Amino acid sequence: MKNKKISKQEAWVMKLKPGNEKIYKEKHDNIWPEMLEIMKKNGTIKFNIFRYGNLLFVYRETDNSYVESKKIDPIVWKWWKMMAPLMETNLDYSPITESLETMFLYSGD
Repeated sequence: MKNKKISKQEAWVMKLKPGNEKIYKEKHDNIWPEMLEIMKKNGTIKFNIFRYGNLLFVYRETDNSYVESKKIDPIVWKWWKMMAPLMETNLDYSPITESLETMFLYSGD
């Protein structure tokens, strides 16, 4: 990957339903190539998911090509629907998310 300038950092939490930790990890270990292409196309530089118990911590960095859109790609909806039995979701299968506030940031510059 070329050295892209980070324009946005964001983090949020989601919750797994108990007992789904292993299958959630397996699904992400085998993420669809189409999902990765969508992330790349949308300017995602880094996308990390960490787990603590049933709490998922998501961290994303995007470059200046990232544009927030209300329109969700049909592939993403399909992924969310597949993942819905494993985690807490809204009625439309999108994950329930809670944004996190940045409390400290060190960039090394």
